[in-house]
Amino acid sequence: MSHPNIEVIERFYTAFQQRDGEAMAACYADDVVFSDPVFGELRGDEARDMWRMLVARAQNFSLTFDHVEADEHNGRAHWVARYLFSQTGREVVNRIDARFVFRDGRIVEHRDSFDVWLWSRQALGAKGTLLGWSPLVKRAIRAQAKKGLALYRGRQLQG
Repeated sequence: MSHPNIEVIERFYTAFQQRDGEAMAACYADDVVFSDPVFGELRGDEARDMWRMLVARAQNFSLTFDHVEADEHNGRAHWVARYLFSQTGREVVNRIDARFVFRDGRIVEHRDSFDVWLWSRQALGAKGTLLGWSPLVKRAIRAQAKKGLALYRGRQLQG
């Protein structure tokens, strides 16, 4: 019998595979903190809306996950997302390590880590290969991601 927090992680990634942003969001506590190299740190509804946005915009998307471990307080998983990056139409295979903190059967902290330079080489092509390692390009990628999320959230509030 697996630990209940393993089941939370599996439910989260199964919902992601099914592009069900609402089910993903339901795995998060109200005060969740998410971070990754592209979006930086997001809290609460902002983090939940990021997943809703990503699954809504996903093109040619597939996801696998494995190495799921969890105990009463902490967990981890490895996942691989394959998709077309919408801004360039380039195929991306992103390998991500996730760490989680749990409270009362929900995720209160979710930290994804991956190689931004590898991601940018795939997503941006030559520009990413030549400059994806630089702090300037990393800041530009983050600014673009945050802008996209802000626009998405604004449209959701209007709709």
